[in-house]
Amino acid sequence: MPTAVAVITRNVRVHDNPVLTAALAAADRVVPLFVLDERITSSAYNAPNRARFLADALGDLHESLRERGGGLVVRRGRWVEEVARVAEETDAVEVHVASDVSGLTRTRLEQLRRDLGRRSLVVHESVVTVVEPGVVTPNGRDHFAVFTPYHRQWAERPLRAVHDAPQRLTLPRIRAGELPDGAEICRGATSPELAPGGETEGRRRMKRWLNDGIAGYADRQDELAADDTSRLSPYLHFGCLSPVELVQRATRDDSPGARAFVRQVAWRDFHHQVLAARPDAARHDYRSRGDRWRHDDQAFDAWKEGCTGYPIVDAGMRQLAREGWMHNRARLIVGSFLTKTLYVDWRLGAQHFLDLLVDGDLANNQMNWQWVAGTGTDTRPNRVLNPLRQAARLDPQGAYVRRYVPELAGLAVPEVHEPWRLDPQQRRAIDYPERLVDLSEAAERFRAARGR
Repeated sequence: MPTAVAVITRNVRVHDNPVLTAALAAADRVVPLFVLDERITSSAYNAPNRARFLADALGDLHESLRERGGGLVVRRGRWVEEVARVAEETDAVEVHVASDVSGLTRTRLEQLRRDLGRRSLVVHESVVTVVEPGVVTPNGRDHFAVFTPYHRQWAERPLRAVHDAPQRLTLPRIRAGELPDGAEICRGATSPELAPGGETEGRRRMKRWLNDGIAGYADRQDELAADDTSRLSPYLHFGCLSPVELVQRATRDDSPGARAFVRQVAWRDFHHQVLAARPDAARHDYRSRGDRWRHDDQAFDAWKEGCTGYPIVDAGMRQLAREGWMHNRARLIVGSFLTKTLYVDWRLGAQHFLDLLVDGDLANNQMNWQWVAGTGTDTRPNRVLNPLRQAARLDPQGAYVRRYVPELAGLAVPEVHEPWRLDPQQRRAIDYPERLVDLSEAAERFRAARGR
């Protein structure tokens, strides 16, 4: 009876998992294999929030596989060596794995192909994008540098078929290995309100979002206090949900909300195709502006701790610390504040986000930071998001600030956004920092630095 290995990377699910489906079609017995790669656990990318979420997801996947007669096989060590060892141990005829865009994953696949020898390595399209990076390209170039023309072609691509979850699978005789917990993957404290991981929870949230949330998304997606976003990004990042299935189900409802939501999914694919073509953009400016960033540890620490004196910025940073997640619009506000108001290097902000974000995706995180810093694909690289104007427009009643900055909870508008309006006696009564910087002076400094 032939055996195939289905390697679990960012496809921690049984529904619409092309890697698992293809392995089941190729062989009578299938080994769903997860390798806890020591190169990732020892890297700066590893972080406690994502570790706990991943541990939840792996446990949930194991239970789903057990219900179908199998289970998740776990190994620890060097990824290539462990995958090849399991293939040898089970005399597998094929090894199935999904592609990805990071330099590490591409290097791993090249090494695995060499190490497998006579065994076939079947590499499937990315399981975290709707359209594979490199499929949609402009004439004469390897990727789109502007989102709108990319989205136009992306939207015209037919969706592949969604695969059903397998009914049954059979494991060969093999040592299963123990599932890792979050502390083994990465030691450290997690955010106190971190969402639970796993496909079961992801599908519950997807169903609720498609039934009750998506219709009003176009009108409310930027309202910070309403928090009317899907919050599905962590489940997409780890592959607990299929982006193809999500888009297919979302497009059944041709409402403005559904179209706006699917456009956001396209942004994820856009960033993946940029990083696939320019892997150096994870650390280097996609488009250099000649910046000579300020080194100000005190200002950077105040920003990280949510103590800048600008409530809308501090609310976003405190939401990040509390939940391991932040509203997308708040991410733009705090990113602009760090890179353009404080004029601090985007790489420092990107790393802090990766330290905490449960949906911390290298392509989306780094390219979004470059976009807001003006070193990426933004067609208006010198735009500055004024935090006071953003607060007035996106949190007009101050509910978002009050939720995450409790020392300001008793203030009314406009003082909740501008506590310096209080008289000195009232000001002393609240334990909230003074403004870190004057916005006018900061804007002038940025204009001078960028030469405009």
